[in-house]
Amino acid sequence: MNNPAISNLVISLGAMQVARKIPMDDPKIINYLRIGYVASQVISLAIYYFITLKIRRKNDLTVLKYVNPAPPMNPDAKPELVQTTVKDYDLAEVGKAIKSLLSLAFMAFLHGYLKYTQPLFIQGLMGLKSTLESNPAKLHIFGKKAEGDLARPFKAGGGLLESLTGKASGPQTDAASIKAAEKAGGKSE
Repeated sequence: MNNPAISNLVISLGAMQVARKIPMDDPKIINYLRIGYVASQVISLAIYYFITLKIRRKNDLTVLKYVNPAPPMNPDAKPELVQTTVKDYDLAEVGKAIKSLLSLAFMAFLHGYLKYTQPLFIQGLMGLKSTLESNPAKLHIFGKKAEGDLARPFKAGGGLLESLTGKASGPQTDAASIKAAEKAGGKSE
């Protein structure tokens, strides 16, 4: 499955069917689910730590320039020119991925306060899947080339607004956009 959205849906639906067959009222099973969820989070963090080590070891100081578009809800904002290195960009992407992975507070609320146990099982699977399908993992663990969808800066997944308007809101890497942003003085390091 090449489309992550479809594979997420298939895995979620499959995991829900499996979760229905698990006796969620058995305290022993609930403890196993807790251990499995925490283990999947720890494994994902270890994978990201390994990726960070590989990025630092490669120390790719190739300059990367791109223009972040202005936020659509802020008419006064201007596009921002970003000049960084491949190493710093990849480390920032890993940092974003780690932040999105750590949904422990939300899980603690769902499980501890609302007593839902199915999300422990499903999120344990989905967290590992998203870690292994992340762009940094594809580049630094699986050794794929940084071209197409893996070209830096990474393109964000298309949202509803993009599909309706046909406009891409991701970073722009063309020379004209970079030159215009340099003239406007929207530099960032």
